[in-house]
Amino acid sequence: MSRSSAEAPGLQELAALAAFDTSTICNALEVVVPERRGTGYTTSFLTCGFPDMKPIVGFARTARIRAKAPPAASAAAVRTLRHDYYRYMDAGPKPSIVIIQDLDGSEAGYGAFWGEVQSAIHRGLGALGVITNGSVRDIDQWAPGFQFLAAKIGPSHAYVNLVDFGGEVEVMGMAVRSGDIVHADRHGAVVVPSSAVRDLPAAAQRVAAREARILAVARAPECTAERLIDVFNREDEIH
Repeated sequence: MSRSSAEAPGLQELAALAAFDTSTICNALEVVVPERRGTGYTTSFLTCGFPDMKPIVGFARTARIRAKAPPAASAAAVRTLRHDYYRYMDAGPKPSIVIIQDLDGSEAGYGAFWGEVQSAIHRGLGALGVITNGSVRDIDQWAPGFQFLAAKIGPSHAYVNLVDFGGEVEVMGMAVRSGDIVHADRHGAVVVPSSAVRDLPAAAQRVAAREARILAVARAPECTAERLIDVFNREDEIH
């Protein structure tokens, strides 16, 4: 059953997605939304802060930062922007996942926006984690239960400052708009179309069942190429 684009998924539907890892969600999206097979997910390596944590699923809150040089705006304007950013993080559907694009190009991650304080603040505002092409620090003091996928780990925040928030960003090959549903774990992250949320768990289970039948042959002592080909021929699609 399809969903109206204006109808946001509920907590139970998001929890159903969190029962699967991100790789399985990508496989299921190939079934439910075939045209999404080659887009919508991170395509570069990200360090996962807590690889044993279960997957996180939430509504994207987006922002862009720089850290290489001091902000050009006045201290008052910088402060106002930061306050408005926190209001934005606190508004809208929850749970959220923060998607931060670092605009410092080849030197993205020069300074870390994320550390002990920001992880605690965003956890308090209902976020489950952050995905960024920038850097993080203070890992030993990081907010418990707050995941991160980051391009770098570094020691300093340098001149880190907000540029803007609430617009479309791109992080490690994944384009994200504010309000998009994002699924993430140690493998990376993927944007999940709202219209596909309801059908994904069943599709993921079908994909897993196909793989289980193949693995049963592959792991058996009597595995041969012909036996594998036979099971391949009995499956509609192998992921």
